[in-house]
Amino acid sequence: MGTSLLTKEELLAQPADEYMSESQLAFFKHLLTTEREELRERIDRDFQGLREYEMPSDPGDVGSAEEQRQSQLHMLEREKRLLDKIDQALDRVASGEYGWCAETGDPIGLRRLLLRPTATLSIEAKQRQEQLERHVREV
Repeated sequence: MGTSLLTKEELLAQPADEYMSESQLAFFKHLLTTEREELRERIDRDFQGLREYEMPSDPGDVGSAEEQRQSQLHMLEREKRLLDKIDQALDRVASGEYGWCAETGDPIGLRRLLLRPTATLSIEAKQRQEQLERHVREV
């Protein structure tokens, strides 16, 4: 294997028996690491913006400013959760568990992982989980 990473097209063109081969794991490790770096920079920038934020002096603007601040905090919490999922995915890459459904052990699939690199369930397992969640909410 060469040291260059697969392209998305090369990844999708590989035969099924290459699933989660060394070159595919390297592709996803790079994808996750890049996503992690970009997310980390965005979190740091947004957090810095919140710290430097000054409340408006006009009492009429305080309410909407606080609402916007709460919205930013909520976004930061979601981004932090995504960062944790990326770290967990990188741990799975390192342990050789990446790309395999946590419920069934079946392949998650390259297309699903390209769309959601942090996925831990195959589409079928995820659909079962969502159906169960809907059923529990309805009861």
